[in-house]
This record gives sequence, C-alpha cells and structure tokens, in this order.
Amino acid sequence: MDIRTALKDAMQRLRAAQVPSHTLAAELLLMHVTGRERVWLYAHHEEPLEPAQAENYFELVARRISGTPTQYLTGKQEFWGLEFEVFPGVLIPRPETEHVVEVALERFSVQRGLSFAPHTSLGGASGGALRIADVGTGSGCLAIALAKEFPEATVVATDISAAAIEIARRNANRHSVSNRIQFVQCSLLDSLLCSPLATRHSPLSFDLIVSNPPYVGREEADLLPREVREHEPHDALFGGAHGSELYAPLIAQAGKLLRSGGIFVCEIGAGVLDHVRPLLADASIWTAIGVTNDLAGILRVLAAQRV
Repeated sequence: MDIRTALKDAMQRLRAAQVPSHTLAAELLLMHVTGRERVWLYAHHEEPLEPAQAENYFELVARRISGTPTQYLTGKQEFWGLEFEVFPGVLIPRPETEHVVEVALERFSVQRGLSFAPHTSLGGASGGALRIADVGTGSGCLAIALAKEFPEATVVATDISAAAIEIARRNANRHSVSNRIQFVQCSLLDSLLCSPLATRHSPLSFDLIVSNPPYVGREEADLLPREVREHEPHDALFGGAHGSELYAPLIAQAGKLLRSGGIFVCEIGAGVLDHVRPLLADASIWTAIGVTNDLAGILRVLAAQRV
C-alpha cells in the first residue's frame, strides 16, 4: 500500500464516521506514523508504507473514529508557534487561548508606553525581573509561551493535577525555559497564599497573573463533543454546575497576590461574563477592566489591572 492509497482510505473511513476535520486527522496521523512532514507525504505519494506502518496507521485511525482526540494519538499540539507534548490527563491547548498571551503582551506594552512587540525585556513593578503566575497550567502552554516572550521573566505555574505538572515540566525542558518556571501542585493559588512569605510586599507577589480556568458547566456536559467529554480531564473542563464557580476564588486570590499596577488576564467561556465581571467591581482593587473577543466574535478574555 502506498501513501496516497493509505491517506485516501483513512479519509474515507474518518469521513464516514463523521469525524470533524477528517482530512487533517488523516494527514496528522500519517505524519506521526511515518515521521514525515505534510509536504513530503504529498510529494512522495507513491512511496510504499511498510506493513508495520500501515498497521499502526489504521489502528490509530480506528482509535480516532472511536473518539480519541488526534492530539492524544500523536502526543502533540501546537500553541503560540511552539509544539507541546499532550497526553490524556492534560487539557489539549486551544487556539483561542492564545488570546490570553496576546492580551497580556498588549497590556504590558500599553502600560510601559511601548509599541507591541514580542520577545520584549520588561522589568517588574519594582524594577526587578517580571514575575508571572499561570493558574491551572495544564500542558504549561501559557507559562511557557509567556516565558519565551518575556526572556527575563520568572514564572510560577500551578495545577491541581500531578500528571499535568509532570507534562508541563517536560514541555518547559523541551523549550529551554525550565530554569525560569517553578511548578507547584495546588488548587488555584492556594499554596502561594498559604506560604508564610506570601505577603503583599514579598517576592511572591506578581506583575502578571494569567489563567485558563475550567469554565464549562457540568450541566452542559452532554453538549460537548464526544472527544472532549469522554477523553479530556474533567478537572480541567468543568468549573462547577454552571461553569463560573472558580472565578470568585481565582479573582480574590489574584487581588491579594498582584502588585500595584499588576495585570490579571483570564479566559472566559460563552455566557460566563455576566457572572464574572461583577467580581471585578471593587474600584479600590481593580481598574482598566476590558473584554476581548476571539476570532469567532465570542467574548473570550477578561483583563483588569490591580490598583
């Protein structure tokens, strides 16, 4: 069996099973099995597949048809131009979460009176290195992307899942930023608040806190695609019955740990804004509140500045 025949057969099987983006899934799985790029596959479509490769390929296609996400089958997903290792037990990074990075970069550019540019060296409020916290780090995509964009920053990344922390550490090593990211297993920012050093004037205060918290309501579970509902970690998906329950403690903790002038940026789900925005209503704590839409026009990112 040659590459063209294998691809055509896989696409037909995936399409018949109504797998979303069936063409892309067929390509990515064959790229994974052969270790080749997409351009090579189409330039060498008459190349034969080894029997073991063909068997492996169609086993993966069958698993994709059964509902396993393509990213868990290949073990990787791109985010912010970087490749991240992902496996069951960690949320698959979504393109819309990149808006959290964009908003953070734009906020700091405006605050420092700079034009927006990546890879900017910025100091913290006290003149030292920028300090960032990523709450619910998962694969580490936000923490690592921000560490790459702010090459002098130090980052604390938290997650309740030990499996997620381990994968995030491996991703940090992969992208050569592990020396600037401290991973902490805890719920939200609990361990930082409980630390005897975590006072407003301590080294544990931050210039930037970002988060992509769980924001799907458990009552909406049946509306999720099977790939998400049955395979991605529920602790990273569901934010209580209605999806907004974690924002109150998250925002309260951010208010305690941000330095004056510090920035808070978090992802929000559809229909969550009306429940979350009032949590930033205290003008003695928060100012410069803003909401950013994603490319689909959905309210996606909420940001505010610590007074």
